[in-house]
Amino acid sequence: MYLHSNIKILRKKKGLTQEALAERLMISRSKLAGYELTISPPLDVIVRIGESFNVSMDMLIKEDLASYSEFKLRELLETDQFLRGRKLRILATTVDEQGRELIEVVSQKVKASYLAGFSDPEFIAELPRFALPFLPMDKKHRVFQVDGDSMLPIPDGAWIVCEYVDDWMAIKDGERYVIVTEQDGVTFKIAYNKIKDEQKLLLCSANPIYAPFEVEAEQVREVWRYRLAMS
Repeated sequence: MYLHSNIKILRKKKGLTQEALAERLMISRSKLAGYELTISPPLDVIVRIGESFNVSMDMLIKEDLASYSEFKLRELLETDQFLRGRKLRILATTVDEQGRELIEVVSQKVKASYLAGFSDPEFIAELPRFALPFLPMDKKHRVFQVDGDSMLPIPDGAWIVCEYVDDWMAIKDGERYVIVTEQDGVTFKIAYNKIKDEQKLLLCSANPIYAPFEVEAEQVREVWRYRLAMS
């Protein structure tokens, strides 16, 4: 496990003092100093460290960043690489006995818990799941239950099948997506991609009584492209 050395490497590459990073992580400097040596941080702190540097927990713990070249390490920390999802996001998923990926179901009841558990394999494993043989096997799909009337004619309570999007730069204007954000949780909206110029997404409802709003790219945790609805 390379967690301790990786924290120190990432902090120095970002030009941060221990005091500055500790403040960002909402911990004391002495605790951070211990985490850079031999003390293992709690899970919530590891998550915050990963989010602070825009790297996955898997990479933070398992990859020896000391072995990376200066170019590769610099590429890892570039914002564009994070937005494109190259080797940075690990998607928790489930498979059947033959190793084929299953489709997990996120109901209205568990949507509030999804933001905290979307990257936790144990949480994902507890979701209901099934298979749809007519969907492409080389894509990851998940079902979300629509909450509210903002995306009519798709009604409240409908089930929508969505395809995982790892490259956020590929989000297409005017298409429907489930966007999981730090602030709003699971949101089903029409998206307009302003990431390249403004590091933002503009999210709009199909129902005109709901006003559009923007989300910062750094607040986004997952993106799923709408494929079909099941009432």
